[in-house]
Amino acid sequence: MAAATPAGRDRGVDAVRAAAILGVVLGHWLVTALVSEGGALHGASPLSRQPWLTPISWLLQTLAVFFLVSGYVAARGAGSDPREYGPWLRARLARLFRPVATVLGLWAVASVGLLAGGTDLGTVRTLLKLVLSPLWFLLVLAALTALTPLVARLHPMWPLAVVAHVDLWRFGFDGPEWLGWINVPAGWLVPYCLGAAWARGRLGDREGVRTTGFVLLAGGAAATAVLVAVGGYPASMVGVPGAAVSNLNPPTLAAVTFGLAQCGLALLLHGPLDRAMRRRAKLWAGVALGNLSALTVFLWHQTALLAVTACGLLAGRALPGLHTAPDGPGWILARLAWLPVFTAALAVCWAAFHRIEHGRRSRGTTTVVRRHRPALERAERHA
Repeated sequence: MAAATPAGRDRGVDAVRAAAILGVVLGHWLVTALVSEGGALHGASPLSRQPWLTPISWLLQTLAVFFLVSGYVAARGAGSDPREYGPWLRARLARLFRPVATVLGLWAVASVGLLAGGTDLGTVRTLLKLVLSPLWFLLVLAALTALTPLVARLHPMWPLAVVAHVDLWRFGFDGPEWLGWINVPAGWLVPYCLGAAWARGRLGDREGVRTTGFVLLAGGAAATAVLVAVGGYPASMVGVPGAAVSNLNPPTLAAVTFGLAQCGLALLLHGPLDRAMRRRAKLWAGVALGNLSALTVFLWHQTALLAVTACGLLAGRALPGLHTAPDGPGWILARLAWLPVFTAALAVCWAAFHRIEHGRRSRGTTTVVRRHRPALERAERHA
């Protein structure tokens, strides 16, 4: 795999994306609890009972980094020739929605089967919420991808200003709650536009990228600290059941500034990661494999968690860290012990469904290249 990688491949960006996906998966596995009570399952979070775990959300809420990389890759992939934009977008969206359709179909059948078998309606609702709630992220990503030629020209400060004004109206002047949903596209547009600017060279040379990284890391961290300490924003960067305000649903100004700090760190680590990927072939092979299956991992990691939880019920008693309430350090230690089991279940899901992510890739790629060969050859000559 390392030998087959093109020399110009940006391995540092792939490493950053793999780290972002890993953060999302581990974050869900560590802060999602399914408590078994009276023959039914309901959701809970260790963050609501153990506030000292809040720093975990700072490490594992990595969506801003993923949007940064997505903006970078999309801005480079869309190109400057409008004739190539249509085939590129169709290929991107097809790769995105084929696996989503599979997940939705499987869980539709599973839900009917569970209800027919007498499973409590609340349990089915809890399971579906865990599986389907992460899909909002893909809808936003698809919309921003389709708008790449337009938003790639947008300075990140514009959507950041929108988020700031929405929060000012919501929290400062008691505006309606629905205004917060404006921040869903605006908030994630900030790192997406930053990634596009990075791809188009607007951050300068390597030293300019490093300087931008330092500014974003320091400025974003300082702004987030002020917003939490003085502005009253929650310290957790993920939603906590029972909390009056969620930083993530919809995104708040604190979540966006924290995301900018994460993006700054990603820019600083990009160069060292790229060099490490080129020196260590086995490490790069693992990162490349993870990137090839990133969407499969994202879509099926919650199903893996639920499958292990369901199988654990066959033991006839609540298993620590799997079915018990997350009310102490003992739960955290028990949940860490379950992570290898979740990983094994995810590997089974990957083996069953990863081919759907790429579909009939080779034939589609050949058709696109043949159909647009003259334009590609012109672009190559200009390059």
